[in-house]
Order: sequence, then structure tokens, then C-alpha cells
Amino acid sequence: MVTETDLTKGDFTLADEPIDLFEQWLQDAHEQELNDPTALALATVDSDGLPDVRMVLLKGVDARGFVFYTNFESQKGRELLATPKAAMCFHWKSLRRQVRVRGPVEVVSDAEADAYYVQRPRGSRIGAWASKQSRPLESRFALERAVAEYTAKYAIGDIPRPAHWSGFRVLPVSIEFWHDGKFRLHDRVQFTRDRDGEGWRKVRLYP
Repeated sequence: MVTETDLTKGDFTLADEPIDLFEQWLQDAHEQELNDPTALALATVDSDGLPDVRMVLLKGVDARGFVFYTNFESQKGRELLATPKAAMCFHWKSLRRQVRVRGPVEVVSDAEADAYYVQRPRGSRIGAWASKQSRPLESRFALERAVAEYTAKYAIGDIPRPAHWSGFRVLPVSIEFWHDGKFRLHDRVQFTRDRDGEGWRKVRLYP
């Protein structure tokens, strides 16, 4: 039986369920990583078939997959709607650990997006309306003016979620765990499956 202590100490190669292992590593990151333990590099594909990568924050993980939120009219939003496939890379430097995730992408339900949106700080909800994310900005003043306009518009009461703001869920078909080792003798374990909902296959990889 694999215990939480085993996984925390690094004997993660014995784990059979990648989501359980990821959640334990994420908890370790929350306790020990100094900055943004939920930060990840998100890779998408643009209209020319070129990879595109940026940092985002993980907002949820469970057996279904890995969730983050964004403006659908942003570059990553447009790319994911056009080509719903993505890769993620988590790197926790203080823990000397890395996790890579790949898979198809789906849009979260309106109920999920609404539930997360109402938890955001009021300023962030205003920002979702004011920012035309990824599009040319003529001046900083234009952004500040838009923020002021929406702040006045929603001065009282709830701030509705914009139709163009929601979340994506990466449905993992590959999850690879990496832990740094001396003399570059790292530990690597890869979990794969052909599609969402199937059982996982596990293989240990050369570093």
C-alpha cells in the first residue's frame, strides 16, 4: 500500500493513480513553493500549426481533468476553440519536481464558470469586462477608462459573468511526473491512456 508519506518522500513511482499523485504534489507545492504553486505553462496551437505557450493558473483538478479560466476572445481562447488540444507543464523549483499533462480540451459548463466567477475579487470581475485581452491597446489610459466605465456601471449589486469569459478543462491522456535526482539520475513515471474515461497505463522512463 502506498501511503501519503511515501509519495511526499518521493517514492511516487509506486503510485497507480496519476490524479491522486498530482493532488498530493500540488498540496506539497502549496506548503513549500514560494510563489504561485498553481502556475503552469500552457501550450496551444495557432492557426498556422505553430505551438504557442504562456503561463496561467490552475483553478481546479479532479478525475475529469485540469481547469483554468480565460477570455475566449484572447489568443489562447481563440486557439483552443479552434483546435481543442493542449499541453501543460508544472514546475515546482523548490521541490525539484515537474509534471507534464497532454490531452484534448473541453469548455466547462456555465454552472462551473458562474460558480468560479462569483468567487473572484470584484476588481477581477470588472477586469473581465474591461480588458479586450490579447488585442492591440492604444494606451494605458484606454484600459483605465474602460475599468472606470465598468466600475460605474456595476457600482451596485452583482457583476454578471461576460459571455466571452469562461473556462477550459484539459482531459488528460498523458501525465508525466519527474523528480530531480543526483548526477542527472532523475525519476520519471508516465501515465497514458487512449481517451478520457479509460484506465491508466504506467511506465517508468529513462531520465
